[in-house]
Amino acid sequence: MNRPARTLIASLALTSLSLSCAFAGGSSSGSQVLNGQITLSTQWSNLDTTVKGAGGDVGVQGQAAGNLIDITTMNDTMVRNNQLVGPGATIGSDVTAKVGNVGGSVGIQNQTVCNGASVSADPTVTAITSSQECRANDPSSQITAKVGNVAGDVGIAGVSIGNSLEADSNAPNMPIHNSQINAATGTSTVNATVHNVSGAVGVSSSAVGNTAQIIHYSTN
Repeated sequence: MNRPARTLIASLALTSLSLSCAFAGGSSSGSQVLNGQITLSTQWSNLDTTVKGAGGDVGVQGQAAGNLIDITTMNDTMVRNNQLVGPGATIGSDVTAKVGNVGGSVGIQNQTVCNGASVSADPTVTAITSSQECRANDPSSQITAKVGNVAGDVGIAGVSIGNSLEADSNAPNMPIHNSQINAATGTSTVNATVHNVSGAVGVSSSAVGNTAQIIHYSTN
């Protein structure tokens, strides 16, 4: 395990040096973000809760992630993002919830993400180069829920994601290079029993390998 870790760190160091030199040769204005994240061990979350008798709403949420970054700027922005979750890691979250006699609504969510990056930037140039690799055993999300006697709505959602990139900008120039590799087995399991609900009921479960959402607002 030590040798691959040293190799990965050395690789990121070379990338950092190369990018620093490139930035040094150009304009120093704006925002320049270099992100290198490596997770080689297990990240796990367990949430077990019982709620009986609540006058308002009830919210239950679990989450586990390998690497996450959220970038927001108001400048010309250049982002170099490298995220890796190694093969020895497991990313998982288990939520068990028993909820009853609720005067409001009930929301139960569970999400696992290997690698996640979000970029929101302005005003003239937003340039993004992103590389994400999920080689974990599994991003795993599980919900076991029993919900009853609810005056409002009930929403239950589980999601498992390997690699996720979200980017938005109203800059006239928005070049993006996105690379995503998912070698993990992603699972999302929802076991729900729901009864005596006065409002609407929604239950969903999804497992996604790679996902990217790019929004480029009109500059006219």
